Amino acid sequence: MWVKFMDVADGYAAETWREVFNQEALSVRIVPPIEVGSMQDARAIWVPDGKTHVAREVLNKI
Repeated sequence: MWVKFMDVADGYAAETWREVFNQEALSVRIVPPIEVGSMQDARAIWVPDGKTHVAREVLNKI
């Protein structure tokens, strides 16, 4: 099961966060809004339910 971890301003920021989390071996899903039109629309980043503590630790490192 996946849980919503954070919202980001656009698709470019979401891809950057995906790379950061992937470097720490944490898989993420980037969920665009239903009416997505471009990479400039806001996105939500979801992480596996049991890995939210890992995602928080990654944020603390930065």
